Amino acid sequence: MPDVKTQSQAVAVSAISAPPQYLSDTYSWAYVTPEAVHRFERQWLVNLILWGNFPRLRDMALDAFGKQLTGRSLQVACVYGDLTARMAARHADESQLDVIDVLPVQIENLKRKLGLRSKVGIIQANSAALPQADASYDRALLYFLLHEQPEDVRVKTVREAFRVVKPGGKIVFVDYHKPRLWHPLYPVMRMVLKTLEPYALDLWSREITDWFPAEFKTASISKKTYFGGLYQIIEVVRA
Repeated sequence: MPDVKTQSQAVAVSAISAPPQYLSDTYSWAYVTPEAVHRFERQWLVNLILWGNFPRLRDMALDAFGKQLTGRSLQVACVYGDLTARMAARHADESQLDVIDVLPVQIENLKRKLGLRSKVGIIQANSAALPQADASYDRALLYFLLHEQPEDVRVKTVREAFRVVKPGGKIVFVDYHKPRLWHPLYPVMRMVLKTLEPYALDLWSREITDWFPAEFKTASISKKTYFGGLYQIIEVVRA
């Protein structure tokens, strides 16, 4: 499939007629509607949802790639808050950051946040079936995405991330993780996730590496957990 070319504030739209059913069924309250975007696009609220850890996790994710980025980067799915703006700021003039999302409302929100002068490429696409060519990016970031997806979609999303990143390139996953039993938030988070984000508990019982595609090899894998084990960052270098 041909690569998608992007220009400043350009939006390449693939043939997506409606949000995936699991998103409409599970996440209308958080992502799918303009009301949801208006409700959650607040830096302080994003930080509160992550118990004050958003800046730390954001910066650790970006630092995993480096302070100044060259080549091509892919952010898989939009993120509330200033993650994308800060990632874009690390790119040199000749480099490119692209962001994909399946929801038009999220794409429009990101365009508003970044402003007309932004050079970030914004692409409407499904993370489970990316339109980008094989090995077309130097790095990819999946920031609190996998816990929002049912396992069949998650498997495809992870495979697509591996497919579009070059050998020697890096993929970074930031997401939930099973906290230690003594963690005071253990029962609270279990109840919240079970009620509002039912796919998230998969990350309490499985490792993200369990969903890595067998056909793509890794040169290195690094996993770190934070905040009593509630969050994890995995850095993967493709072989």
